[in-house]
This record gives sequence, C-alpha cells and structure tokens, in this order.
Amino acid sequence: MSLQDPEGSAREAVAIVEAGHLPVMEEEVMAALSPIPGSFQIDATVGGGGHTFRILEAATPGGRVLGLDADPAAIRRSSERLRPFGDRAVLRQANFERIGEVARDAGFGAVDGVLFDLGLSSYQLADLERAFSFRAAGLLDMRFDTSVGEPARRLLATLDERQLADLLQRYGEEPSARRIARAIVERRRSEPIETGQQLAQLVVSVVPAARPGRRRIHPATRTFQALRIAVNRELEVLPVALAAAVDLLKPEGRLAVISYHSLEDRIVKRFVAAERRGCICPPQLPVCVCGRSPRLAPVGPQPQRPTEAEVSGNPRARSARLRVARRLAA
Repeated sequence: MSLQDPEGSAREAVAIVEAGHLPVMEEEVMAALSPIPGSFQIDATVGGGGHTFRILEAATPGGRVLGLDADPAAIRRSSERLRPFGDRAVLRQANFERIGEVARDAGFGAVDGVLFDLGLSSYQLADLERAFSFRAAGLLDMRFDTSVGEPARRLLATLDERQLADLLQRYGEEPSARRIARAIVERRRSEPIETGQQLAQLVVSVVPAARPGRRRIHPATRTFQALRIAVNRELEVLPVALAAAVDLLKPEGRLAVISYHSLEDRIVKRFVAAERRGCICPPQLPVCVCGRSPRLAPVGPQPQRPTEAEVSGNPRARSARLRVARRLAA
C-alpha cells in the first residue's frame, strides 16, 4: 500500500513470490509481540503466513495463533505453509472488522497479542487478474474478497466527476484528482475503463510530470491506492478492528500495527492516543464524567521503521511504519 513506483512494486512482488514471501519488519514484530510458549496470538492479516509462522514457532509448545484474511487465496496459501503446526494454526477467511466475533467463536476470547500488517502481500501485487498492479491486463477488481462489494471498474463506470475527484483526494491525496476524474468521465463516454493498464495509461496522459529533483513515483500510484481503499472500505473498518482487538487483549497484551501510508498511520496514531488518554469528556468539563480509563500505553519509539538492511533486501518494506502498544489493566 505504499506510495511507490507500482511497476517497480509489481516486479519486486513477482521476484519475492518466486523466492518466497518476505514478511515486513519481522524481527521488530517478534520483539513487539514477544510470544512465549503457550501464548495465544492473532494475526489479523495473515497474508503469506510469514509472521504467523514465526509466532507459532515462538509459541511452541502449546501456543496457538488465529489467522484472519479477507482474501481466500491467502487463507489457502497459509494453510499449506502452516500445516506443520497442525491445529495450533487456526485460519479463518474474514475481514478483520469481524475480529471480535471470529476470535471468540474460535476460542480466542482473551489473547496475548494482536498483529495487523495492513500492506498488500507480494502475492496480491503479483495477481494480475484482480489488477492491484498498473501492469495488470486483467479486469480492474481490487477486492480482497471478490464475493463482497463492487469491483473498482464499477466505481469508474458509475461515479460522477465530482464523486470520483472526491474519492481520489480523500483516499489517495491526489493533487490532480479533478483532472483525472474529468479524464475518466470523458474516456468512458467512448469506451469503458476495465483494466489496470487502461487506467494507468489514462492517468499518465493527464498528470503533469514531476518537478526536477523530486522523488518520482508512478503518476497512477495514488489513483490505484484510492480505488483499492474505497473498494475494500479499508479506512472505515480499521478503527472498528482496532477497538475490537483491544477488547480481546489480556492485561499487558501487545497490539502491533504495520501501516504503509499516512492515512492508515494517522488512524492508528490517533487511536492509540485516544486509548492512552481514556477520558472522552469535553475539555470544558471540570471533572471526568465518562468514566473511561486509559486502555493502551505506547511501547518503544513511535513509529518504528525498517532497517536500511531490510529495505535493501526487500524494497517493498521502505514505507512501512510499526506502532506498538500494550494493554493496561482494566
């Protein structure tokens, strides 16, 4: 989900998939969660199963991990990778907004740690059929779970110019949102925009070139980010999932969240700050009447960033930001 050259991201993703999925900030996550034998953990975005594998190793013997993912392909891949752990790896296809109900149904009503890795997996970037990548010749879908919601091409076909511009500004922070929206509406009068390649080429044709000396990202990066966030309701469900995760944590349990762009990181930062404060009374009240106690305390530097060595070996980690908090006693 990072703002970077998507063609480069796609190439990197294919190379990583061929070599084996590389979990981001793996050692930092392990230090943050500190899983011990017998502990119960939740990986709310199991992806390729890399973080889950390491957590299960550390939780041996007796520990269990619940892995969730909205993408059924991720669940299938992870089930194979985690097969050596038997029934200690519990996998469920579900959006993490349902983490509370899924966890309790699976016997994870009180846990020692919860991880959210909000980035696209290497497998998803390499999936040309759903057109997460600009190089994709497949139909623009972008849904993690293709049985839910509407594909991205439907939004491009039905939203009016103002709605499209607002979407690109809100979810992509795209400076040329109105110009791109106008071009989309004009193009669809003559032909539908149905593939990743079509959309990327259209955006390239109307977005001004970057000023000399500025870091270059592909002109369609923010457009693709905005559509994917909208299609999957990513910013809507994240606060719901974070709140449910805190409800599941035992005292001193850890919450670890890796984000890849400023919109997500801002939500996580504000959530932790609010849970650290506790009280939600208006500032003009002389005393607290809401009765809310602080539930989280930050752990370590906020945010943590990947090492130069990791970014060199896995360029997709370059925009990752890790925030960690511990659950305070009720």
